[in-house]
Amino acid sequence: MNSDLSVWLYKQIYCRLIGSVFPAHWFGPRPPEVAKLSQPTARLQLEIVSHCWQYAHLSIYQLSSLVNHPPQDIDLTYTLFYAEEDIATAKLVETFGKMNIANINWQWRPMTREQIFRRAIGRNQAALKTKADWIWFADCDLIFHKNCLDSIDKTLRGEATRLAYPASEQVTELLAADDPIVNLPTDNPVIVDIDPAMFSRNQITKAKGAFQIVHGDVARACGYCKDLKHYQQPTNRWRKTFEDTAFRRLIGDEGIAVPIEGLHRIRHQVKGRYAKQSFLSKARTWLRMQDK
Repeated sequence: MNSDLSVWLYKQIYCRLIGSVFPAHWFGPRPPEVAKLSQPTARLQLEIVSHCWQYAHLSIYQLSSLVNHPPQDIDLTYTLFYAEEDIATAKLVETFGKMNIANINWQWRPMTREQIFRRAIGRNQAALKTKADWIWFADCDLIFHKNCLDSIDKTLRGEATRLAYPASEQVTELLAADDPIVNLPTDNPVIVDIDPAMFSRNQITKAKGAFQIVHGDVARACGYCKDLKHYQQPTNRWRKTFEDTAFRRLIGDEGIAVPIEGLHRIRHQVKGRYAKQSFLSKARTWLRMQDK
């Protein structure tokens, strides 16, 4: 079957029929009951899971934000899936891995590029192994700026939900591919920072993509689409994450919006993971630029 056709077909099956036409438990474990979800009794444990493929020029902002603004009130495990053949990202791992930052535990997880292209693979591995109270499935272009991580403790402690997402973020304008901000040198990484004045508020309306914060009990019980074989198969190019819709249906939760401070994101015209843009990708880029 044509790969694009199969992607479309599985999207229709998994993202439209699970939980509506077909019971969700046919496709994966039943999630824990909300009323029985555990609550932290000491310091909150958070895990952030990120992927990076040829995105080092933005990932450096994320890693720097953790060094510049480490948590004081929570313990953070930061898990990064990357490919060692991605030299720039491997250099980031080498540089930041030498830094001992209070309350942060680095977890560097090398994979093949084909596994990285299917983000659900790494997310599922992390979900099943996590020991955290909450696990945040993020992207490497998010920036956890001042008080971001500690505000999570205030907003999630005692929250009875399987899934949460930030109510808002701060974003830049759509930056051109040659903008200096998205062209930092990565051969000799240094800690960088952002100018918050360049960002403006953007409301988030759904737990999708980089905005999925999952209760640890749910992650350990259900993984991340662990029994949907299509979403656990490596692929030869980056795939859009339609599986986030399937994941919400599997756990029977659309998520609740929670206030999180200091979350920033750099919007950029050309995504670093694409070595060569297809015609459709170029068309989407042109459309995004018209919204500037």
